[in-house]
Amino acid sequence: MRRPVQFAVALAALLCMAQAAPRTAAPPLGPQQIYGPLFEAVQGQRIFPDGKTFVDAVPRDDPAVIVEAYRRSRPQGDALRDFVLRHFSVPGFQAPQAQGVRDHIRALWPHLTRPALDSPAGSSALALPAPYVVPGGRFREIYYWDSYFTMLGLKADGQQHLIDSMLVDFESLVARYGFIPNGTRTYYLGRSQPPFLVLMVDLASQPDDPRHLAALRAEHAFWMRGGEQAAATGAALRVVRMPDGALLNRYWDDRPGPRDESWAEDVATARDSNRDKADVYRHLRAGAESGWDFSSRWLEDPRRLSTIRTTDIVPVDLNSLLWRLERGIAGRCATAGDQACARRFDSLAQARKVAIDRWLWQPTAGRYADWDRRTQKATGILSAATLFPLFVGLADQRQADAVAQLTKAQLLGQGGLRTSLIASGQQWDSPNGWAPLQWVAIDGLGRTGHAPLAREIARRWIGTVAAAFRETGKMLEKYDVEQRKPGGGGEYPLQDGFGWTNGVTAALLDRWPDLDPDAPVAPAR
Repeated sequence: MRRPVQFAVALAALLCMAQAAPRTAAPPLGPQQIYGPLFEAVQGQRIFPDGKTFVDAVPRDDPAVIVEAYRRSRPQGDALRDFVLRHFSVPGFQAPQAQGVRDHIRALWPHLTRPALDSPAGSSALALPAPYVVPGGRFREIYYWDSYFTMLGLKADGQQHLIDSMLVDFESLVARYGFIPNGTRTYYLGRSQPPFLVLMVDLASQPDDPRHLAALRAEHAFWMRGGEQAAATGAALRVVRMPDGALLNRYWDDRPGPRDESWAEDVATARDSNRDKADVYRHLRAGAESGWDFSSRWLEDPRRLSTIRTTDIVPVDLNSLLWRLERGIAGRCATAGDQACARRFDSLAQARKVAIDRWLWQPTAGRYADWDRRTQKATGILSAATLFPLFVGLADQRQADAVAQLTKAQLLGQGGLRTSLIASGQQWDSPNGWAPLQWVAIDGLGRTGHAPLAREIARRWIGTVAAAFRETGKMLEKYDVEQRKPGGGGEYPLQDGFGWTNGVTAALLDRWPDLDPDAPVAPAR
């Protein structure tokens, strides 16, 4: 007789619970709603043969984080598949193991890509309208000359959209500030970096777009600002009058004082110099514009940074790049039908070549050299900058042959191209080697009939990068090419990431796949 009573009590309890519970609970979101554009890309491109594969995958991270990583990089094809396998546990598939250098570089691009930036109030960051790739480590913003070498790797890895996107950013900077700053921070707005924009435009999907030409002309105007004053006084801003009246260029910085990002270091250097502090700061800032911060190229005493005198030096790399810029503008003006512009810039390029051959080419030494305004002669520093005229196409065959011979005899180290022959303790000197200088040398030698030497530099450099990668698991900013290990020296710890090392290594392995240290070895016959 108790059972009906117990049943009634239980039923009443269930009814109370049902009345207390919400009548309709929102159903959980499905993969299409959670992953949005990532879902559409994966399914639309049929990354997996079975459409059920992705929707059954389990995320390895917060879905919002994964979606944001996808929005930053927008990988396609195989890169998208690798992205999914890194971020999800996919039934029947394993995440790619990036043991090899080449796979590691491909996997790094999404991590180094940043979305368009609207700078917060009070931030030192400059706004950028389109996604871009940063070098890595402490370098959390876009940098000028780094980006060209990064783009080489993006090109090799089929990331054309990022190359075009970065050009949008650079041309936005030119439109706002009249030039491309060292990096996209307010404290870099006094200086630029080696002018590689014309070479970046050559990598664009539409290199003859009129917007590119407008930016190139604006950049040239920036570097030649002060030309009339220099013609009268000897030097003004970035322009120098040579003894015969020809105009060449130097590095400079429009702002005075110690650098914001290296304030304590600059104050200490000026204090130790027994020179006018304002003068020391100007030379330090100009050295930063060179990208070679710092190098014996700029020092009176190669072992004392306090003897820096960058603005007294007429550098061969800068003037080679400006010759290439003038040639690039002339060609694009001709294509656009602006013959007056084409004639003007062709004339400027011819005049610059004459001046470089007269003042920077050293026939008895068989090298291109920097020129010292104070001593009125070439400096005695042999550096990898001597290869820039070959890289841009300025050197004739006799000059190229002499530079190739000197490079093989003195600049070629066990692990790649030496930056200079002087162990100054500065990072842009021996024993360090740098990815951009390897590319300049390899590409320049290759285009002037010295392909075997170019390949040998590439082989040694790739071996150094691979050895450090096996030891550290990282791509590094610079390397010791004497002992084939991570590099040293400079104002800050060794950085990893690393944009231009990734780019140059990828481009070299794209050119010579057989140099890949991780490629399977063919069985002996």
